[in-house]
Amino acid sequence: MDRNSVPLLEACVDSHASALAAWSGGADRLELCADLAIGGTTPSRALFRQVRRDCPLPINVLIRPRSGDFLYAPAEREEMEEEIRAFRDLGANGVVTGALTPEGDLDQAVMARLIDCAGGLEVTLHRAFDMARDPFAALEAAIQLGCRTILTSGQAPHAAAGQPLLRSLVDRSAGRIAIMAGGGIAPGNIQEIHRHTGVRSFHTSGRKGPLPSGMRFRQPNVSMGLPGLPEYELWQTDPAVIRACAQIVHSL
Repeated sequence: MDRNSVPLLEACVDSHASALAAWSGGADRLELCADLAIGGTTPSRALFRQVRRDCPLPINVLIRPRSGDFLYAPAEREEMEEEIRAFRDLGANGVVTGALTPEGDLDQAVMARLIDCAGGLEVTLHRAFDMARDPFAALEAAIQLGCRTILTSGQAPHAAAGQPLLRSLVDRSAGRIAIMAGGGIAPGNIQEIHRHTGVRSFHTSGRKGPLPSGMRFRQPNVSMGLPGLPEYELWQTDPAVIRACAQIVHSL
């Protein structure tokens, strides 16, 4: 089976509202996470239950205990394993995860444990791949481990800039694993990326914003989040953006 032959649009969402927007826009699958503003972390099980109840799309769950690098301590690995087992039992379609060694290689021992916990669920190697020292060694390791998909920007700030590596990954993979382009995916660049790389799987949050907060009182002297991240601005998946992406992807 050539896993790069089927067009697919995956919407990355971190709320119930965004999940429903992605579904109404025509996404094929969800990656459910929390905290997209910091690159995504593992979502709550309560959010998963809500989304699964109200949205019929397959849900792949991000398993990432924190922001930052992908070198995990034993307690963090234990947490990841428990989360995978829990989401497997709750009915997830798959998990999205990754771990690296201090030298920047895919940590095959850790990944093997995580995949074993998944118990047959689809496994996507997330953009830890983009931080790997040797992308082709990481590609072969992911295939050997049994990962279904690699999510990557082509080790570039965004997928449009990573097209040369994406093309090489599609060629090297020879259909053994799906190469999914992620990072800055929008209606205006999907056809170009496909034309130059052969990629048919795309990953986007399709977000619009900032949306205004419903708060009438606003505290100007306190910041609860990251510096430069406004307290009273919200971002949410836009069904119109997802619809535009889906129409292009499904025509490939």
